[in-house]
Amino acid sequence: MISVLLLLAAYILGGIPFGYLLVRFTTGADVRHMGSGNIGATNVLRTTGRLAGMVTLLFDIAKGWVAVWLMGHFTNQDPLCMSLAAIAVVLGHAYSIFLKFQGGKAVASFVGAFLYLTPLTVAAITIVFIAAVWYSRHISFGSIAGAALFPFGVWMIEHPPLPVLIAAIVCGGVVIWRHRSNVQRLRAGTENVFTFSKKSS
Repeated sequence: MISVLLLLAAYILGGIPFGYLLVRFTTGADVRHMGSGNIGATNVLRTTGRLAGMVTLLFDIAKGWVAVWLMGHFTNQDPLCMSLAAIAVVLGHAYSIFLKFQGGKAVASFVGAFLYLTPLTVAAITIVFIAAVWYSRHISFGSIAGAALFPFGVWMIEHPPLPVLIAAIVCGGVVIWRHRSNVQRLRAGTENVFTFSKKSS
């Protein structure tokens, strides 16, 4: 019973739209009507500034980590339960109950969840992400590349229990699916180029 309640808590925690709330409380604006319309750190940074973007990123990573940590704490580090919590928090961010089941790309929550489950792989894929962004100048390209390679990294580096590997595949798939519009823009050459600053108006 406790694991079911913690799964629900993980989903609800994932659904807390920190980027949306931060922009709303600091500027009164709705970030969903700004820039790309995404509630995540990249769009918050692009539309509201570096500090807001970094705070959003940290909070979204933290909720992924906390969701899996809580599940592990109360289930004696059960791999299946923690893996389900990782999936729940990622789905919560992507399909937030607080935003009529709309949400973000779930990259940061994905990172936070697996920072607890498979930290070595997160470190390795972060290098891949940075290299991909440096090469392409697109955050979305780095995110897609990282999500696609992540399950292979988990399998090769961590040799985890099967539920963890399956969770890595599922969560990576969710992240890629949430980036499908970015894929179209990348193919069309119209995707936003990343700069670490707010766009001037």
